[in-house]
Amino acid sequence: MKLGQATIKDIARDLNVSSSTVSRALKDYPGISDETKKRVKELAEKLNYRPNAVALSLRKSKSFTIGVIIPEVVHFFFSTVISGVEEVASANGYNVILCQTNENLNREKSSIETLVSNQIDGLLVSYSKETKDFGHFTKLMELEFPIVFFDRLPEIENTVNVTVDDFNGAYQAVKHLVQQGYTKIAHLAGPNNLAISKKRKAGYMAALEDSGIQVDENLIIECPSGTEKESYEVALKLFKDEKNRPDALFAHHDIVAAGAMMAIKSLDLRIPEDVGVVGYSNWQFSSMIDPPLSTVSQPGSKIGKKATELLLEMINGKKRNSNSSDLENVILKTELLIRKSSVRI
Repeated sequence: MKLGQATIKDIARDLNVSSSTVSRALKDYPGISDETKKRVKELAEKLNYRPNAVALSLRKSKSFTIGVIIPEVVHFFFSTVISGVEEVASANGYNVILCQTNENLNREKSSIETLVSNQIDGLLVSYSKETKDFGHFTKLMELEFPIVFFDRLPEIENTVNVTVDDFNGAYQAVKHLVQQGYTKIAHLAGPNNLAISKKRKAGYMAALEDSGIQVDENLIIECPSGTEKESYEVALKLFKDEKNRPDALFAHHDIVAAGAMMAIKSLDLRIPEDVGVVGYSNWQFSSMIDPPLSTVSQPGSKIGKKATELLLEMINGKKRNSNSSDLENVILKTELLIRKSSVRI
């Protein structure tokens, strides 16, 4: 059953009660027996009934508005994605409502309710680091609500996704470090529940193995929060150990790399002479720090544009919906930007 198909009248007819009784039962009004409330609510759930405040049950036409859920507005990558989203949306007469979760699952769920209550036509999502159960998304998909996921791909079947080739981006970054003569390369990894973290880690490991370098699991350290402070502390501990000190570092994004560089410098180690560093995402500051940071550039604006194009096609019925067998997983190319932080030869 599609989102918003079931109405109070449908429930009333099936239970052989009045519409006002159903309405009062759903709102827990006094004067309605507990048994009636239970029967009404159970059937409402079964029929996918949603109150007018959060569903589209009374909508006769499109709102020409799409919702976007991202982890952080301040994240440079996501800001470039939003630019691409708004460009395509505006060109097609659509408005954009943006919500950020701050990597919080509860905020993610409440954002969905807020956006659907504003009668959006579809949703673009990059889910939070806390999200491991995707039930709040699958429920919408079961109701044939248009959703496109970008950057972070959920463990859900039959989704439409737009991302970059994270495996190859990481592979090229580590291969570059090997070509510069680095042989003991550490990896500050992202949260292990994110597909992008897994792919970047896999690319790192494959590059080492293809170069004849044995992977040392002790040199793979998770930085789940991805903050500069966290990576500074992790790197400080890692590079203090003179006997097992790495000679290079691949970080899962640039903020992590920047924190690590500060720690490395605090130990009077030189970059890139003693330690080579490569980050990921190409934040604006990356080319301005000392030394400029080598990094893997992601086409954020292209991701936003492509994700929005796919969503509008779903909304307009020109392409697949979330339950269709004709699905699409778009993977865009990354680019390794080589700067001083990793050039030793």
